Amino acid sequence: MSIPVVDLSDFINGDSEAKKAFVQKLGKAYEEVGFVAVKNHGVPGELISNIYEHVQEFFSLPLEKKLQYEIPGLAGQRGYTSFGREHAKGSEAPDLKEFFQYGQNVEDNDQIKEEYPENVKVEEVAGFNDTLYQAYKNFQKSGTSMLQAIALYLGLDEHFFDHYVHNGNSILRCIHYPPITHEPKSAIRAEQHEDINLITLLVGASADGLEILTKQNEWVAVTSLPEQIVVNVGDMLQRLTNNKLRSTTHRVVNPSRDLWHTSRFSMPFFLHPRSGMSLAALESCINESHPKAYPDATAGEYLDERLREIGLKK
Repeated sequence: MSIPVVDLSDFINGDSEAKKAFVQKLGKAYEEVGFVAVKNHGVPGELISNIYEHVQEFFSLPLEKKLQYEIPGLAGQRGYTSFGREHAKGSEAPDLKEFFQYGQNVEDNDQIKEEYPENVKVEEVAGFNDTLYQAYKNFQKSGTSMLQAIALYLGLDEHFFDHYVHNGNSILRCIHYPPITHEPKSAIRAEQHEDINLITLLVGASADGLEILTKQNEWVAVTSLPEQIVVNVGDMLQRLTNNKLRSTTHRVVNPSRDLWHTSRFSMPFFLHPRSGMSLAALESCINESHPKAYPDATAGEYLDERLREIGLKK
């Protein structure tokens, strides 16, 4: 399936007509599909190449080395999470992946810094920490621009989300799906799920496998060009918009048997707001045809609930 393609430079650098056209195309795609491919997204290609290089080097380390970076009590929100620890909501089968998570660096005097654990520094891979830092900053900048366009589509002030995502609880997750060495119990590397956050920015994965569930209840493969990133709606934005913008169900399927010996790497950036942001449905998204669908909750409360549901938090 070729998902809708938008050009972020039309929004950031275009004239008023180009900006309006971008907002409408983006909003329509999120209502109908839930995913878009974004070109001219502002994340340098060289930086993306460096991420993959360093991440592959990290996951190639011996397990005992990687386990030094798995910190109990962090619910997988920083550092390494070993193979088989996470499962999709409602599924008992663990996903066939290991991952490393990198979070917010609060660099002003914002007191929210006290809410966040320190990032876990990897010593064995030269440039690993700095590359993740640079990638995080770039994804955060691009994601903020995407949210500004979404705000306009929803009839809000363009900068409605800015305060909430400044020093927000966003996560850069580096995922490794290892080679399949024996007959798997499931054909799924990552079971069907929806993302928790506002939006997810996904830099092109190293192999195929991502599929989305269409409104016709059919699974279709998602493809994008190497210079594009895929950006989808998460559950927090779905709740905020009372289902106007839908969080799309997606999964990662196993490769064909002849490719079982290969790894798959993926780098989603989960853009989260600050924990205190209210996810109560916008009044403009509630009417007789669309009554309020969710109870009020803050972003922090909702994240906590979901981390328990997927097995990362007790």
